[in-house]
Formats: sequence, C-alpha cells, structure tokens
Amino acid sequence: MKKRHYLTMIMVTMLTGLSMAQAQNPECMTNLSIYAEHVKVKNYDAAYEPWKMVYESCPDINKANFSYGERILKSKIDNSTGADKDAYIQDLLALYDNSLKYFPTKYSEAGVAIDKALLLYDNKMASDEEIFSMLDKGFKEDQANFKNPKALYLYFSSLVDLHDAGKKDLQDVFETYDDVTGKIEEENQELTSIVTKLLPKDSLGTMTTKEKRMFKVASVNSENYGKIASSIDSKLGALADCDNLIPLYEKNFDERKDDVKWVKAAVGRMFSKECTDDPMFRKLFEAQLALDPSADAYMYGGVLKQKSGDLNGALADFNKAVELETDSYKKSEILYKIATTVRKNSSSQARSYALKAIDANPANGKAYLLIATLYGNSANACGDTPFEKRAIYWKAAAMARKAATVDPALSGRASQLAANYDAKAPSKEMIFSSGKAGQTISFNCWVGGSVTVPNL
Repeated sequence: MKKRHYLTMIMVTMLTGLSMAQAQNPECMTNLSIYAEHVKVKNYDAAYEPWKMVYESCPDINKANFSYGERILKSKIDNSTGADKDAYIQDLLALYDNSLKYFPTKYSEAGVAIDKALLLYDNKMASDEEIFSMLDKGFKEDQANFKNPKALYLYFSSLVDLHDAGKKDLQDVFETYDDVTGKIEEENQELTSIVTKLLPKDSLGTMTTKEKRMFKVASVNSENYGKIASSIDSKLGALADCDNLIPLYEKNFDERKDDVKWVKAAVGRMFSKECTDDPMFRKLFEAQLALDPSADAYMYGGVLKQKSGDLNGALADFNKAVELETDSYKKSEILYKIATTVRKNSSSQARSYALKAIDANPANGKAYLLIATLYGNSANACGDTPFEKRAIYWKAAAMARKAATVDPALSGRASQLAANYDAKAPSKEMIFSSGKAGQTISFNCWVGGSVTVPNL
C-alpha cells in the first residue's frame, strides 16, 4: 500500500508540474505537439514558428525543444544565405548552450563544445585558435563524453596547424597526440569487445534483432575510429621523426627526467619510431626503469639487449614484461610489440608472440595483420613449385581478413592487404592448368598448416 501511495504521489507531482506549465502558457503544449508532428515528417519550415514560440516561452518543458530544435535550425542554415544564415547559426550556438542549462543530465560539456566547434568549423566562422580552445576545454574538462571521431581529429589537426604557424610548442603536439590516440584506443577497445563477443553468434546466425543492431553500430563506429586514427598519424607526419624527437628530449631531459608520465611517453614514442639506436633512448629507458620498473620498461630493456646481440637476455626481459602485466589488453599490446621486434630474427618466434597477443586479446587485429605479413613474406621459402609458393598468399589473405573481422578499425588496411595477397595467389587459369582445384596443399616450411585450393 505504501508503494502504491508513493507512486500515486509521484504521478500527482508530475501532472501538477505539467499543469502549472500549461497554466503559465497554455499554448506551449499545443505548439509542442504541432512542431513535433512537422519534424517527424521533416517539414522543418512549418515546424519553425511553433517551435520558436515554445522554445522562447517554455524552454524547459520538453527536451524536444533542443533535439528537434537542432534539426529545425540546421535545416534553416542549409537553406539560407548571408545575414539570415549567420543569424540561424547564432541561434543554434545559443541553443547548444541552453541545452546544457535546461537539461544538464541529458547533455554534456564535451558534447556542447563539440557541437559548437563543428558548426563554426563547417561554416568557416572561427580561427584555428578558437576551434582548438573550444575543443581543448571540452576534452580536458569532460573527456569521458568526448567521443566524436571528427571532433577528435579536428582537435589534433587544429593544434598541428597552430604549431606550424609558430603558435604552439612541439611538446604540446606530442602530449595531445598521446591523449587523443589514447582516447581512440579506449573507445575502440570497448567497441571491439562487443564485436568479438557477438562474432560467434554472427557466424551461427543466432543474433537477436537488438544484437544485430549493436554489432552493426560497434563495427561501423570502430571502422570510423580507425580512419580517424590513420588521419591523425598522417597529420603528425614528420613531426615525430627521430630528427625532431631526439633534440626535443635532449633539451627537456634534465628538467623533466623525474616526470614519469613524460619519460614513459618519450620512451614509447622513440620505440615506435625506431629511434632505439640513439643514446637518448637508453638514457630515457634507464630513467623509466628507475621511476617505474614496469612491464614496458622490461620490454624496452629487451630491445636494447637484442640490439647488443644478447638474444637470450632479450627474451628473458620480454617474458618478464609479459609476466608483470596483469591487464589482458595491455599484455596483448606488449606481446604484439615483442612480436614486431623479434620478427627481424625469427618469423616463427614473431608468430608465436603474435598468437599469444591474440590469446590475451582476441580483438588484437594488429597481431593478425603481422601474421599475415609474415606469411606473405615467406612465399619463396614455402613450397617446391611456383604454384605451391604462391599458394601461401591464400593463407596470408585469410589472416588479413581475420584482422578486419575482429577489429573493424583496421578494415581499410586489412582489406587492402588481403586484396593484394589474393592478387598474388594462383589465378583461375593456374588452378585450371594445375588440376589442383579443391585439393589441399600442405606447407613444410616454418608456416606449417595447409590451404585448400578454391574450386573453379
């Protein structure tokens, strides 16, 4: 009885609030219904006046004032010019601000910053400084809700343009690059976990309608993050070459050698750009080892030992790095980095570490791509006849396609690599001439396993 009485009181309170709003302006509810119906059929011109009346008189009566209002004003912007267009843009900017004011639980600081920055950017109404400042504030104050791929790229791109103009330091570029790429990895990790969880059901055709929608959204968004990540790397370009990194770190080392975050980022960047032969890498590595003898530090130590010819010592450090890391995603990344390092000496060892990376994180598409490349590079070493040598490319292409399946962010690179290997594999004419259609070809080289020749 108490629960029923409590629910009744809630309903009475809600209805009282609604009645008060209607009493204040009885036209609000009527016009709300009118403009909502017009928006549903995309008749934005007809929706404009009743929406404007409700928005100005009763802004907090319904969230539709902002969600539908955005659509209405965007239509006005798209279909107007000159002073009228500028006025509608200013109205939309104000609407974004008011959305957070009247519905703070439905909108976010980052979301509003992104919407405003993209609107100004798309309409060429703000400088690089203004765009960067707006997005920088949104990212730093509300990173959790900063998820728009285009905004992430624009945030970094505008900073690089400011650096090129002599208005921002190179260190600012690197730190923001780390933050932005870290955010992309974080978001993509969540998306690929959804994809890998649903892949078995997708193969069996047993996904529910809701799961199909989740799978599609996760795949598309992951692919978008992958495209943006590639664009960000391209924008960074030569700024992160060894010729720029080494003097920057030499200049800042004494001042920042006790800043563990800076040291770890510097070591990681020099490693990824293969600047490990320079004495500065060892200097930074030793600083990291003293500050934070973590898994990464042992991995870098292994690289240095490998370069000095101490392969057994290198492997011991590599395995220590894996042992120290408890997070499966980070462990997978370390195993992948080890695989890319040992590939110079042993393809089979590189594959072993890549497979361990996949065991730790089944969504590690980079590990599949590495294995595909290792297979593709071994064509001449596998098989006795030209047909058998080229058959390895089918195995390489399959691995590349697997990378795209588990990590849609890599679909562009993976699909291109798979197509390249398919083109190198035996043609239909070669299959016909060989008489091997449908047969199994085994590999006696380090690759092992087999492939089935496609039927004609």
